[in-house]
Amino acid sequence: MQFPWLTHLSIYVKSERAGLRVLDSVSGFVSKRLKLKVNDAKSAVARPSLRTLLGYTVTTQGQLRIAMYSRQRLKQKLTQLFRGARGRSLRHTLDQLNPILAGWAAYYKLATGKSALEQIDGWVRRKLRCILWRQWKRPRTRERYLVRLGLSKLRAWKSAVNGRGPWWNAGASHMNAALPKVRFNCMGLVSVLDTVQRLQRLT
Repeated sequence: MQFPWLTHLSIYVKSERAGLRVLDSVSGFVSKRLKLKVNDAKSAVARPSLRTLLGYTVTTQGQLRIAMYSRQRLKQKLTQLFRGARGRSLRHTLDQLNPILAGWAAYYKLATGKSALEQIDGWVRRKLRCILWRQWKRPRTRERYLVRLGLSKLRAWKSAVNGRGPWWNAGASHMNAALPKVRFNCMGLVSVLDTVQRLQRLT
């Protein structure tokens, strides 16, 4: 008999002692009665916040949070996309980026708390600003685009010739003022936080 659904299982008990007892009992049942292999590397007794299940962790208050490794895996995937975006238009990059962000947000729509989602959104916007800063290349080009995006000519020029690297400039006040969240919203960039909150209101 096959049990394809029996891949991930978390059991919550009151104490570590009870956890060890239940782990031993369940492992024996799965291996002896069901004839399935127990992955010892993934089986452990620990606090819920230190364990993951399908990309989530559980707080001591019983709330679902997005596991750290899930956020890291998303960033790794997006980093590969951003590396190939330096010579492409922002529109093309958004067309590739949005389905990934929307799908990820839909999967983690049960998550509580905003800080992790806000951090992802902020990181994505900074990466996009960094790409644009690289594409603008020369100080005069940077000045021209910053003025076009609403900065004064003096501030735009000082920002364009500050001598700092692209990542620093992407997080600096002049790029945040020129390319705030609302401007990215108008461009159609998917916000993970906004998408999760919208899906939660629908459920």
